[in-house]
Amino acid sequence: MGLMFGVLILLGTLEDVLAQSDIFFTKNPSNITSSLGKDTVLRCVVSGEGEPPDVEWVKDGETLDLADTNQIQVPQDDDKWMAISELSIHSLQLSDSGWYQCSVSDGFHAILSGAAYLQLEGLPVFTEEPEDRHLYPNDHFNLTCDAHGPPDPVLVIWLQDGAPLNTLADDLALTPSLLQVRGLNKSSLFSCEAHNGKGVTTSRTASIKVLPRKPKDLTLVTRSTTELEVSWQPGESGAYQVYVCTVQATLPHSHLGTVPHHKIYNQNINVPPYSHVISGLAPYSTYNVRVACLNSEGVSHWTEWVAMETMEGVPSGPPENVTAVKNDTVTLVTWREPRPPLNGVLKGYKLAYQSKDQPEVVMDAGLNTEVTLEIVYPVDNLTVRVSSYTFAGDGPWSDPVVASYRSYDSDSPQAVRDLTASLFTWQWWYVVLVVAVAIFGAAILAIYLARHRKKETRYGEAFEPTVEQGELVVRYRVRKSYSRRTTEATLNRLGISDDLKEKLRDVMVDRHKLTLGKTLGEGEFGSVMEGQLNQDDYILKVAVKTMKIAICTRTEMEDFLSEAVCMKEFDHPNVMRLLGVCLQNTENEGYPSPVVILPFMKHGDLHSFLLYSRLGDAPLFLPTQTLVKFMTDIASGMEYLSSKNFIHRDLAARNCMLNENMNVCVADFGLSKKIYNGDYYRQGRIAKMPVKWIAIESLADRVYTSKSDVWSFGVTMWEIATRGQTPYPGVENSEIYDYLRQGNRLKQPPDCLDGLYELMSSCWQLNSKDRPTFETLHSELEKILKNLPPAKDPDEILYVNMEETLSSAFIDEEDGELGAVGGLDTKDFGDDIFSKPSSVTAEVHQPENTNRYVMCPGREATRLLTSVSMEHPRYSSALEEGTLEELLAGQGSR
Repeated sequence: MGLMFGVLILLGTLEDVLAQSDIFFTKNPSNITSSLGKDTVLRCVVSGEGEPPDVEWVKDGETLDLADTNQIQVPQDDDKWMAISELSIHSLQLSDSGWYQCSVSDGFHAILSGAAYLQLEGLPVFTEEPEDRHLYPNDHFNLTCDAHGPPDPVLVIWLQDGAPLNTLADDLALTPSLLQVRGLNKSSLFSCEAHNGKGVTTSRTASIKVLPRKPKDLTLVTRSTTELEVSWQPGESGAYQVYVCTVQATLPHSHLGTVPHHKIYNQNINVPPYSHVISGLAPYSTYNVRVACLNSEGVSHWTEWVAMETMEGVPSGPPENVTAVKNDTVTLVTWREPRPPLNGVLKGYKLAYQSKDQPEVVMDAGLNTEVTLEIVYPVDNLTVRVSSYTFAGDGPWSDPVVASYRSYDSDSPQAVRDLTASLFTWQWWYVVLVVAVAIFGAAILAIYLARHRKKETRYGEAFEPTVEQGELVVRYRVRKSYSRRTTEATLNRLGISDDLKEKLRDVMVDRHKLTLGKTLGEGEFGSVMEGQLNQDDYILKVAVKTMKIAICTRTEMEDFLSEAVCMKEFDHPNVMRLLGVCLQNTENEGYPSPVVILPFMKHGDLHSFLLYSRLGDAPLFLPTQTLVKFMTDIASGMEYLSSKNFIHRDLAARNCMLNENMNVCVADFGLSKKIYNGDYYRQGRIAKMPVKWIAIESLADRVYTSKSDVWSFGVTMWEIATRGQTPYPGVENSEIYDYLRQGNRLKQPPDCLDGLYELMSSCWQLNSKDRPTFETLHSELEKILKNLPPAKDPDEILYVNMEETLSSAFIDEEDGELGAVGGLDTKDFGDDIFSKPSSVTAEVHQPENTNRYVMCPGREATRLLTSVSMEHPRYSSALEEGTLEELLAGQGSR
């Protein structure tokens, strides 16, 4: 109102001026409403007599000096004129809005036209937009978005990853708008849309990255003179798994003068496991260690520096300046302390002396650097040498020094001191007493052990009943190798930590409770045997897996037992349970051999079962529902393992077992990874790697992740869909990597559903990040299984009695791995695997031969399959290709 009132006063003033002047405005500028970015023109017309003046433009009372104006003068009659002035404004901006007037001067006064208002309208303009942030999982944060018109009001809608978070009716829509986010589990993109009467403007997109939190619980696990083994727990990383951690070590500030935290060790390692051995360190030194971890979104903060100390070592050099001076039977030996580093606390010196044709004598000199020897027997060419020692052991010996002669004046003070020292420095009778006590103690200990062993063997014999002359006779036979050393005693002997021993209480099994039976199968790295486990109240039939790979160090043994502790906690219907582990002493000295106890799987491994399903002329009917059910079981088990941060690294049909209910269990994980990682996955020994199942990045870089297991799962799905065929038929192992790099993948099996093949193809993406997770695979397979129609009655169903058939441990030529635990007996399959099976079942038992009878209901002929060696290449290749024509040729029908 005040502004309009001022305009009216101004107009009145103009009328008074014009009434007194020959110059007057015939047309005033008009009010204009326009949009941002457009061009506009303001126009006024002025008339008068005499010389025409210049027309100027005024904005909000200020003259526009640099205005883009155009003036046209039109002469009229009787010395009159008319001037038209135009003000052009290009690409309107908010600053251009305001009151505009024309101004002329008659030489005495400034004459102003009427005022016109230029009003701008357009899309909202942002004055504040969301910014990029780096956060940690579940951290609270705020984003701000502010925009204005005209026209107003301006309302805001927030978007997260393109999805709206509010509506225009919400309070959150009022600008400026504050979005409060209660935390994210994965990285997201945030933006906002500003709405007004002219339309919508979108802000910049803010990237909110979710980084891993810094690792925690950085602790020292084990240490030696030159190594520190550390472990830690990864910080929370949201939806992105940590895959690389960096370990740094420094010497303390006092070792480095003015250079704090100079890194002497910096190593990037793939995780899990979340542990690392820092090597190449100096003995008896304190180091500061810290860790940071990386996921696909970024790197975490470093942990705090943690001080860790290496163990004492032996002195690095021998004592110096060793001298030996002899006078008759007395020899004075002196030396100096060795040069640093001592690598520990000096505990004393050892002196060794030897004369010609006499054995060397070694004595402990304590911390003395001078020893007087008195040798009563004649000596020739007496040589001495000295070494220093710490708690860690003896350092190097000095070079031998030959004692030289020196004549003493018997009355000199030096001679008296030397002779006195020779009498009292070394008290020989003390040595004799110690040796006598040691011999006596050893004799007492030997007698005790002999009586104890005799008592043990008395009740530890094996009794063998035989019949002689019509009477039952029990013969008593002593087993000299019998021992009752308990598991705890064995672990104590191995030096296992108390914390690990506590965790092993539910894992370790007494070796004497385990009875081994027949060998079910044997491979290059181990064998599987049938066994019985005495569980106090009952005897459990088990499968026992023995390892041929020797464990050579305490670290390897602790790694193996720690892995067993973790596996013991697995509890999932589609993951093979670990019943226990026991240690079996070997003939040679060293660490005992581990024995793994697993449930006995009657129906064997999945690969052998799939092969049997298509043997001969009457194949076993496996409906699609059954095959998809197998895949779903494996995906469920692998989803569980990946949630436990376990990487299988050898997933294949041969490593999946069938239990009594025909459910598939994932097997051969964890322990085999630890035992075989020295040979099984060594680059260069390609024949020992299951290359047709390994992901392309693992073949190239030996990098194994959960996504490389997804690749193997896709190959396993193909195995199941083809009922046990070997992947990439016709492609040699040595050609696989180049074959995959060229973009080739496994072809779709003839009777495989399109959706099923698309799912397995997604597992073979070149970029591992593009592959689905096991959670996704499990969910999709369940959907496919649910959408399949019920299985129809097959015209013919084949039942095979495999109780005495092919060895249950099927040796795969592709990788030499031991693939099965247990025999295959399909008479116990049940209705859950075959819907409404035929009532005809044939079983033929022939204890004295190894022929296999395969009977097909509805046919009059029965084919006879003659057993051959499982290691025969002709038989193995026939099974791989699924044809038995060569084996069956000439056998006839029965």
